[in-house]
Amino acid sequence: MTSSHDPDDSGGTEKRRTPRAPVTLLVEYEGADDFLGDYTENLSTGGIFVGTTRAMEIGAPIRLVLSFPGLVEPIAVEGVVRWTRRGAADPTAPEAEPGIGIEFVPGPSRDRLAVMFERIAARDPKAVVRQVRVLVVEDNPLVSSLIQDGLRGATRRSFGELAFQFRTADNGRDALELLAREPFDAMIVDVYLPVVDGPTVIAKTRGELGLTRLPIIAVSAGGATARAAALDAGASMFLDKPMRLRQIIETMRALLTT
Repeated sequence: MTSSHDPDDSGGTEKRRTPRAPVTLLVEYEGADDFLGDYTENLSTGGIFVGTTRAMEIGAPIRLVLSFPGLVEPIAVEGVVRWTRRGAADPTAPEAEPGIGIEFVPGPSRDRLAVMFERIAARDPKAVVRQVRVLVVEDNPLVSSLIQDGLRGATRRSFGELAFQFRTADNGRDALELLAREPFDAMIVDVYLPVVDGPTVIAKTRGELGLTRLPIIAVSAGGATARAAALDAGASMFLDKPMRLRQIIETMRALLTT
């Protein structure tokens, strides 16, 4: 996914008294492996194609900001627009995507890109952190947001070399569909859910889906009955509602470091 932002959006045909500030384009990769693959095929040759509908002049200065989930600090690279493509009328044609061809300017930013490639390839923890994919199954959107915001906020303070990515479901059926399609490192699930309840989700996760080692935190305000149902179904841990953020953080840390 690519987005663009132009610091100088004054427009018009009047001559500028000062050099135009470069347009900044954000290039976001799905993960470290996607970045490494693109570097090997494109970035290392000194340029890149960036999909964008923004009209750009040949020779215009560009600042690329490369990022992906888990990258500690985005990588900025200076470049120049060398060619443009408006896109084809046929959306299925290979040249259908509009965009620009960018050549990197030799200098410190291009040198830093090469250094960062080596560090990311080596999984240097000061350059890239491990991504933890968490499925939050909760029909109360406020509680779901509390869990996600709390874990994101505690990343640097409590988890060091970890960063969180979240997927959410507000009923048990959708949760099971996500678990069948996508890999997760942990699940936080409410006991009392619509469509398919929490204990059934847990039992099917352990049984039908074979995810016997997936850390599962069950949560509920149902007291001892809910606790027994969740643990009997195969939950790793149980937390009573209302939960304290500290409990969620400490429980997640315990499950992910064992």
